[in-house]
Amino acid sequence: MVQKRRRRPFDPPSRVGRSRVGTLLSGLPQPLTISLRSRKAETGNAYEADPNPMKPVLFRIPGLGIPVYGFGLMVVLGFYAGWMLAARRSRQERLDPEVIHELAVCMLLGGIVGSRLFYVVEYWGETIHSIGQACRVWEGGIVYYGGFLGGLAALFLYRLIRPFPLLPTLDALAPSIALGTALGRVGCFLNGCCYGDSCDISWLSVQFPAGTPPWLAEQSRGVIPSDALRSLPLHPTQLYSAFDGLLLWALLAAYYPLRRNDGRVMALYLIAYPITRFLIELLRDDEVALASGFTIAQTVSLFVLASGLMFWSWLSTRAEVRWADGAAGSTPGV
Repeated sequence: MVQKRRRRPFDPPSRVGRSRVGTLLSGLPQPLTISLRSRKAETGNAYEADPNPMKPVLFRIPGLGIPVYGFGLMVVLGFYAGWMLAARRSRQERLDPEVIHELAVCMLLGGIVGSRLFYVVEYWGETIHSIGQACRVWEGGIVYYGGFLGGLAALFLYRLIRPFPLLPTLDALAPSIALGTALGRVGCFLNGCCYGDSCDISWLSVQFPAGTPPWLAEQSRGVIPSDALRSLPLHPTQLYSAFDGLLLWALLAAYYPLRRNDGRVMALYLIAYPITRFLIELLRDDEVALASGFTIAQTVSLFVLASGLMFWSWLSTRAEVRWADGAAGSTPGV
């Protein structure tokens, strides 16, 4: 079994350390802007209660009392937006929209299984203690790379049953994956998972209310008192990731008409995403590091980046033809 260690644990309350990036940014001019961080004031050992920006449960269905979770809703919206975007792109690129519709369902199922399985394996014994807890996907607790690999496996299984042009289809899906990731990360913020390290920049930091994952983590480490209403100021890495997803979506959409041959858009995503993910991981505090000093996500990012570079290099050896242009070299077997 790979030995894990707690990554950058919080110091005691009397000497809370700054994160590496926060230390560098703290010297920058602080603009006058509305702060994401709630004002902190101490009354005894308790923090001042402020409006809660996190909404694990957005609302309950009237008459039924069924909770609608913010995380689950944003994941569904992200999937639907990506699905519709890919279907629209398929019509523009002379692909069969029906294949995209069927493929979307298969990839959704594969993504859910893969992302949850990855999370359960990584956090079994920490936040997951039973099979029942492992099945509560709607409450949060999924891993992006697990979902990506699970969705990719579903794609190839579906292709065995119904062949389709692989490379142009991958290109049509790439911007959708980036957009869906952006919306899904907003769900992470509403749920309070995937949180960041301590942050000294007042206009950038955010404090999570009692009962959320970061508050519970700080409680277990003895960083905050038992009656604290909020966590310490942290980097909103969920929002960083959401913004990153939007930037990648814009990049891929802009590059799409410029690609020289099919497959380039997905290859660009496989190169750009692991780089930004690796950097954002430096600001997160919810994961453990392996013996190498990297988190599991950072380790997987390095493999994905290497795969993306090799994929791009392989595409460079192919003829500069595209399925949408009616190229004879682009066949369903590609």
